[in-house]
Amino acid sequence: MVTIEQEHLNNLRHSCAHLLAAAVMKLWPDTKRTIGPAIDDGFYFDFEFQKPITEADLPKIEAKMREILPSWAKFERHELSEQEAKKEYENNIYKHEIIEEITGKGETITFYKSGDYWDLCRGGHVDNPAHELKHFKLLSLAGAYWRGSEKNQMLTRIYGTCFPTKDELDKYLWQQEEAKKRDHKKIGRELDLFSFHEEGPGFVFWHPKGLRMRQPLLNFWQEVHDKAGYEEVSTPIALSDSLWKQSGHWQNYKDNMYFTKADNKTYALKPMNCPGMILIYKNRPHSYRELPIKWRELGLVHRHEPSGTLNGLFRQRAFRQDDAHIFLREDQIEKEVKEVIELALSVYKVFHFENIQIELSTRPAKSIGSDAVWEKAESMLLKALTDLKLDYKLNKGDGAFYGPKIDFHLQDSLGRLWQCGTIQLDFAMPERFKLIYTDSDGKEKQPVMIHRAIFGSVHRFFGILIEHYAGAFPLWLSPLQILLIPIADRHAEHAQGIFEKLRNAGIRAQVDDRSESMQAKIRDATLQKTPYMGIIGDKEMAGGDLLSIRTREGKDLGQVKLNELISKLQEEISLKK
Repeated sequence: MVTIEQEHLNNLRHSCAHLLAAAVMKLWPDTKRTIGPAIDDGFYFDFEFQKPITEADLPKIEAKMREILPSWAKFERHELSEQEAKKEYENNIYKHEIIEEITGKGETITFYKSGDYWDLCRGGHVDNPAHELKHFKLLSLAGAYWRGSEKNQMLTRIYGTCFPTKDELDKYLWQQEEAKKRDHKKIGRELDLFSFHEEGPGFVFWHPKGLRMRQPLLNFWQEVHDKAGYEEVSTPIALSDSLWKQSGHWQNYKDNMYFTKADNKTYALKPMNCPGMILIYKNRPHSYRELPIKWRELGLVHRHEPSGTLNGLFRQRAFRQDDAHIFLREDQIEKEVKEVIELALSVYKVFHFENIQIELSTRPAKSIGSDAVWEKAESMLLKALTDLKLDYKLNKGDGAFYGPKIDFHLQDSLGRLWQCGTIQLDFAMPERFKLIYTDSDGKEKQPVMIHRAIFGSVHRFFGILIEHYAGAFPLWLSPLQILLIPIADRHAEHAQGIFEKLRNAGIRAQVDDRSESMQAKIRDATLQKTPYMGIIGDKEMAGGDLLSIRTREGKDLGQVKLNELISKLQEEISLKK
């Protein structure tokens, strides 16, 4: 559901897209225009230029936009016939295609004019463009295929943004600059956590330091789920096509799946873990006394994402999903949904995600199951949110194909929102697979399934954490927790002894025994965002197990006894400060 504020912002940005197109047509009159919609955080416009432009041209376009803007008093609506409309775009196959689609649907062709510029448009503009469109910025260029198809012409897409006030624009631009510094791909490379290679597009190569950080994250997830009563299972990565046809994935998700053949049969790499868990459930009879059954799986899934959408850890073709499925009776739904919500919120708090936005998504156009079942499932999720007194946004038509869902959007340290966890209530899949349990009256009944994840994709959550912390991870997650720095070669053996004691205490430590100056070692450790540095010289050796401790922020903690340091670090790790 679009709020009044969001609708005005969309109109503002769409109006600014018109202004961008007007400036481009003034500067390059032989350019072919296509479309210019508002999007999250801004707008874009796609053009076919006769000669390529570069980002160096953006300031020139911006200047022309500001020159044009004072003459834009309002947007005037005009209705044209198909023939009249096509005359406005001589040799522009893109506009002609859109015009023919509009007339094919029996809709009215409308143009909107401001100043001396007009364009084919359905509307959605501000009332006073000269006054309201002042706070804009062009951001970047990109290639984009017409209609998103690689079979079509590659166009030039110009991205921009626009806000109602200068303060909002300045804040957004600052946020974008900070985001560039925090780019997880950049930090991952600098901290030697992982890499990406042309030989495996859409797949990540984990380095030792990356796995040293990822493992505590997975250990924490396992501990949380042990306490919450989830048992761990593991299902195969490839399953026969008959299973995916029965689940509905074949009909609804086939284009995003990988397939292989063996023994004259077709198998699919699993894009989701749920069908495998369903087969485990079906392996033996179940009683009402057993329910709810809670199973978890850190399963590796594969999804064939388009090459143009791949983005580091954020959009991959293979990733580990922190899935769990609950098989339960209908009378247990309310309690279990509430417990999952509370579990998710408690996990996010550990990572300092304080502002959580919740969405309730309802039945999509492509779905399975009856209207009555969908209405029941949606009302149950709504009741859980209402009973917990949680604010939520209704997101109509964006549920999973088998059931409605609750999604959790986490706001990071830059104020950006990331969709992570999900809770999906599913009556349809148990029906498709004829799942049963024996009730207290001895009769067979159908259970309900809750599909749920807290991180979503572990890989993606890892990337979010990198940007959230800007690589300066809390001690419990840091791949290296303390670096020992011997000042001279004669201190190296003593440093090695301290390293052994730290390692035996469960502290991730290393010794930097390179023939570099102490200042160079401290600088490198700071750049690697190592939480603590333990400096060892003559005074520290004379005092026994002493270290001079320095933090990555440059704070000098003075000399600390090793046993006291170990206790301090262990406490900080266990409390996940």
